[in-house]
Amino acid sequence: MAALPPAAPTGKTTPARYAAVPLDDDHAMDLPRAPYLSEVQPESSESPRGSYIQRDSYLQTPGASQTLLPAKVESESDPRFAHDELAPQAKRRRLLPLAIGLLALVIIVLAVILPVYFTVIKPHNNKASSAAVSPHSTGPVAPNSSGAAPTSTPVVAEAISGGDGSTVKATDGTTFIYNNTFGGIWYSDPNDPYNTAAFPNSWSPPLNQSWDYTNDRIYGVNLGGWFVLEPFIAPALFQKYPGTVDEWTLSEAMRADKANGGINQIEDHYKTFITEQDFAQIAAAGLNWIRLPIPYWAIDVWDDEPFLAQVSWPYIVQAFQWARKYGLRIMLDLHTIPGSQNGFNHSGRLGSINFLLGTMGMANAQRALNYIRIITEFISQPEYRDVIPMFGILNEPVLGDNAIGTNELRGFYVEVYKMIRGITGIGEGKGPAIAIHDSFQTSSWAGFMTGADRVVLDTHQYFAFNGAPNTDPIDTGTGPGAGGTWPDAACNGWTPWFNTSRNTFGPTVAGEWSNGFNDCGLFLTGVGGSQNFGGNCADWQDASKWNAGTKAGIKALGAASMDALIDWFFWTWRVGESQRGIVESPLWSYKAGLAGGWILTDPRQASGACGPPSGDAFTGYQPWMTGGAGAGDIAAAQTKQYPYPPTDLQGTPVAPLPVYTSTGSIITLPVPTFTGTNGAVIGTANGWFNTNDAAPAPTKIPGCAYPSAWDAQNAAIPTGCTGGPNAALPAAITPPPRRR
Repeated sequence: MAALPPAAPTGKTTPARYAAVPLDDDHAMDLPRAPYLSEVQPESSESPRGSYIQRDSYLQTPGASQTLLPAKVESESDPRFAHDELAPQAKRRRLLPLAIGLLALVIIVLAVILPVYFTVIKPHNNKASSAAVSPHSTGPVAPNSSGAAPTSTPVVAEAISGGDGSTVKATDGTTFIYNNTFGGIWYSDPNDPYNTAAFPNSWSPPLNQSWDYTNDRIYGVNLGGWFVLEPFIAPALFQKYPGTVDEWTLSEAMRADKANGGINQIEDHYKTFITEQDFAQIAAAGLNWIRLPIPYWAIDVWDDEPFLAQVSWPYIVQAFQWARKYGLRIMLDLHTIPGSQNGFNHSGRLGSINFLLGTMGMANAQRALNYIRIITEFISQPEYRDVIPMFGILNEPVLGDNAIGTNELRGFYVEVYKMIRGITGIGEGKGPAIAIHDSFQTSSWAGFMTGADRVVLDTHQYFAFNGAPNTDPIDTGTGPGAGGTWPDAACNGWTPWFNTSRNTFGPTVAGEWSNGFNDCGLFLTGVGGSQNFGGNCADWQDASKWNAGTKAGIKALGAASMDALIDWFFWTWRVGESQRGIVESPLWSYKAGLAGGWILTDPRQASGACGPPSGDAFTGYQPWMTGGAGAGDIAAAQTKQYPYPPTDLQGTPVAPLPVYTSTGSIITLPVPTFTGTNGAVIGTANGWFNTNDAAPAPTKIPGCAYPSAWDAQNAAIPTGCTGGPNAALPAAITPPPRRR
């Protein structure tokens, strides 16, 4: 009999695992128990996060920029300030340069502080001054105030915020210059680690203001291949182990190679593939959102699943902090699901679909629901909800006769919606927007769940995988006709779809797209995959050979795609070098495109690239679509047609299929512990938002011989595995959380 799933994390940290996590030693990861296992904490009437900084707090903090204040403030008790017998003339001569220096210092301080005050602090306080001060407070208090009386101890100032040209102290202790010519402000105060005052550029609202889906544009980029490995994004890792085709086989090969680092090589990848400077560069590129794919094994693994379990989570939380620091919003995307939702290599294992399909289809769906629940509880906490305002619950599920059924997937989406909104409540600001993938059928989702609170349709648009040779030239010169027919293909092919979807469904985003107009790239179609491109792929795997016309054509295609897709996330920010030492899928790397000159350095320049839109014009979102009036009012007839659990999976009755019993322990994701400059621990988050959500987790039924969760489409149905009354408990709408 297979082993039971791992128990929930305990409160004990593992130094060997977390020592290299890119957090300060004082910010080690705690592993709290689920709230219902602990004593009830006192209720609070407001969010503990200081998102809205006080009007004068920026000037009061001792963490002001060291470039603005003296490195050391002298005390009046310093003997150098003692009275002496100097003549008045000598005193005046001594004080004159000091006065001039102080005047110059004041001018410099005002020149830097006032723009930040009027662009960051004053607008936020005007909007929510009532939320800025605790109702129990008797007056304004700086975010880092301890209430202690001032002392004469000299203070070494350290920058907590800055704009273009400022010096940033990174998490690893190094420093670099922040080059952001678009007016972005970074913010990182060790005494206020959950602050959300930062913004990436002048046209994007700070994290502590609401996102306007009608008027604010999403200019985003994916951080693909970081926490969910893909052969074409991290090719050198797969080249090192010939025959590996996905993270499953790569993990097995690494575990067998202990002499060269074993499975810990994947953690080395987490540490180095994306760094804090990447986040700073993303903001400096005029972008404002990140789509962050994560695996379910950041939470746990079961049975023989070879993935590196739980190790990625501290790095994911570090990514949240870096996004907070540079004002970047995150669309968190659960990229992998037990059993695989599509059979693609980026689902964890290349092969068959075993989610909502086959003998283990319902059992795998139970695990998926639980992982979605755990993540929702974490990101809905006030400390994180402004940084992660969107959650993609399932990446690219495939529909079809030999894949997931349409009604089964829609029933799962309805169930997830009920569960998430049961945790968060209804309305703007209550938990994340819920992004559902369209399964490459954008138009078919019109009218689905009309009235639902903040449901976003995520669609992925690619020319590369259309099965055509795609030999139309893209190098047509550097003038107005750059790109040949490709820019028009993007404009005419995508603009009508998106405007129609925005009108009939609601917020619609292109969660993935690229400049790949062909399917050329090392491992792009998988390890050992073939290409449909009718030309020579070698021409597109080494950007150093591209001429000015080629780069202009790619840039024109990219600009047209940005304009047509409206709200978008490029796939992907970085593609790693192959063993040749070059990026062999350069059409897919935003970072390489910026450096090489084939991607716009300012995404706003794409506006109007397609000209007047064809087809229906976007008329604006209805209030319920974005959490306003009417949100959550879904007609019963709409959800009734998509029951969950479904009666069958593509014709196979669900009743006899194996499931898990809902009697397991709840796993709570760990939160970081921050220590302020005064040595006090700063901690308000505990990993679990809604204390009313205490339903047990799924676990195996003792005595049931479950087939493989990843290869069971045609497996025999075991007996004694239906679980009785505790099996497949439906999601219940719990009361809105009282505490937050």
